[in-house]
This record gives sequence, C-alpha cells and structure tokens, in this order.
Amino acid sequence: MALATHLLIVAATVDPSVEADWNRWYNEIHLPEIRDCPGFRSGQRFVSPGLDGTRRYVAIYEVDGPEAFDTPEFNARRGWGPFTGKVTWETVRYTAAG
Repeated sequence: MALATHLLIVAATVDPSVEADWNRWYNEIHLPEIRDCPGFRSGQRFVSPGLDGTRRYVAIYEVDGPEAFDTPEFNARRGWGPFTGKVTWETVRYTAAG
C-alpha cells in the first residue's frame, strides 16, 4: 500500500472537565463523519500523556488532495461541535515533498 501524499493533522488538548464526553463524541460521531467526507481516505486518533498531566490528542487524516477541504460536507462537519471553547487546537496540512 502506498503512503498518502496529503495529510491533515489536528492536535488538540481538551478541558479535563469534558474530556470523557469529548472522547465519546469524537470517536462515535466526529471521526466517522469526517472520514465519510468526499476526498478523505482514512482517519485515526492518537493520544499522548503531557508532561503536566494533561493528554494531547492527534488525529491524522489521509486525503486525496487539497480539494477535500473545500467540500460542503467537510465545511459543515469541521469544528468542535458542542465542545467549542473547551478545546485548544492546531491544524496542519501536509503534502508529500519531492
């Protein structure tokens, strides 16, 4: 299997008071609905314990190309839904070099 040439990487830290509910929402609703957007091939989440006791989450999505970010489906589903304001995040888009 060939490696993806386009990635969307979303890193997030969540308010501990909503973390359990946020994980349930992300795993059961958000991740599947983003993976189902046109141009998205796959998506998976990872977690790492932070030095200060908080956990840092990363979602990595393989996409067909930059056009995947311009679909009505993606634009309607992106964001933190009921957890807006409870998540500190960073999004980075990568394209294979060379």
